[in-house]
Amino acid sequence: MTALHPLDATTALTPTGERRASGSTSPHYANMAGPFGGATAATLLRAALEDEACIGDPLALTVNFCAPIADGAFDVSWREVRAGKTTQHWAVELVQNGKVAASASIVCARRRETWTHRPGVMPTVPPAHTVPPLDMQGRGGWLERYNFRFVEGAPAWGEAAPAEPRSARSVLWLDDLPARPLDFLSLAALSDAFFVRIIQVRGTRQPMGTVTLTTYFHASGEVLAANGAAPILGVADAKIFHDNFADQDISLWTADGVLVATGVQVAWFKE
Repeated sequence: MTALHPLDATTALTPTGERRASGSTSPHYANMAGPFGGATAATLLRAALEDEACIGDPLALTVNFCAPIADGAFDVSWREVRAGKTTQHWAVELVQNGKVAASASIVCARRRETWTHRPGVMPTVPPAHTVPPLDMQGRGGWLERYNFRFVEGAPAWGEAAPAEPRSARSVLWLDDLPARPLDFLSLAALSDAFFVRIIQVRGTRQPMGTVTLTTYFHASGEVLAANGAAPILGVADAKIFHDNFADQDISLWTADGVLVATGVQVAWFKE
């Protein structure tokens, strides 16, 4: 019997009632405090995608982290808010100790062939296999669940904080470790697999955490399946760090230049 990939084991849900299920955090995707946000996002997305009433592919996923998620068990509930011919809206909640710790809004859609225009262009970068991965041995948790192959904007761990802020932009190849074929669950997690931008800019490790993130999916399940387990290119940047909060915008591309996802998030940080 083949063992489940860590991401599938971490996002697994056990039905407990009508549109209700239980799950649990996993040390495989542990973060500084609680689980890696990308794993939580993928778990909430799974609840809607595995509902027999779900239509089409996910189009948008917004996750709000309402409180720190404690290690251990949690409950998930979801409901269909409304559906039309093309789009379907879902609301999902993750509850611990009777209180909502995270909530999600999910839009699914039936994609139909239309006129297409792709003004976005993937950055010109070396092939993934020519870029050595960052050494993550011993860092534990979710940091050991990915290969991070930085082309630009690698974290300067162990160096003194710079006198002036560094660029917030990072460009890197990303893929699951161990290898896993790309699908919407792994893509949802990958959309959060960028180090919080304030670490990149200031070189410091003060308390911080994502408050809300949104991922927009731009490719069908068939396109993701065709990518297999090949690395995808991620680009992350930020525009503002101000009054305890900072933004981040990301884009994710297949090696042949297909834009599969974009996203934004807001993170809290303490001085």
